[in-house]
Amino acid sequence: MEYAKSLFPLSVMRSVSSAGMSLTRKVLPTPQPRPFRVCTHNRCRRRGVMASSLDDLLEKSANALLVVCQFLTLVLEEDGTVVDTEAFFQALPANTQLMLLEKGQMWTSKGLPSFRRPKRSGIAKLSFDLYKLHPKDFIGCLTIQATLYEIYTLSYDIKCMGVKYVLKWLLRCLTQAARVAGHLLLCGSSYMQQYISED
Repeated sequence: MEYAKSLFPLSVMRSVSSAGMSLTRKVLPTPQPRPFRVCTHNRCRRRGVMASSLDDLLEKSANALLVVCQFLTLVLEEDGTVVDTEAFFQALPANTQLMLLEKGQMWTSKGLPSFRRPKRSGIAKLSFDLYKLHPKDFIGCLTIQATLYEIYTLSYDIKCMGVKYVLKWLLRCLTQAARVAGHLLLCGSSYMQQYISED
């Protein structure tokens, strides 16, 4: 050890060690947090987020926008380009507008130009939807939906689950109708009897 120290003077060893430290500092810089603007899929919520890495930005954006989905994707808001690598993220300028997409969501533009927007036509729209909850259902279920002025929506579900249920319902209706008809006949006959007996 003493022999090595005698070969290399102390000033040379200090300069070599300081050069090694400065080289390490230049190669591995700590990324500074930068500001980004993040919005949701429908652009109704927007937040400003400071992040230094892509994972950091994903985590902070999910917390800021109150998103709990595990599969999140960041895209550029202007054209939908996916930000999926750290190198591309580091190349983005500060204050870039990004969109956070959950699983199943896709990027859409801000809206159609005014000349291509669909015009509202009509006052009301009525739709019928017939479906079955179980393959053994006799008729199924019917949903009637009415939309007024493309703002207000009213819907009503009619459920007919099986043949037994339908037959019971029909028998109840028939017995109720027979009971009402019997009452009408009795009242009518007594009224007619009183009217005839007076003459």
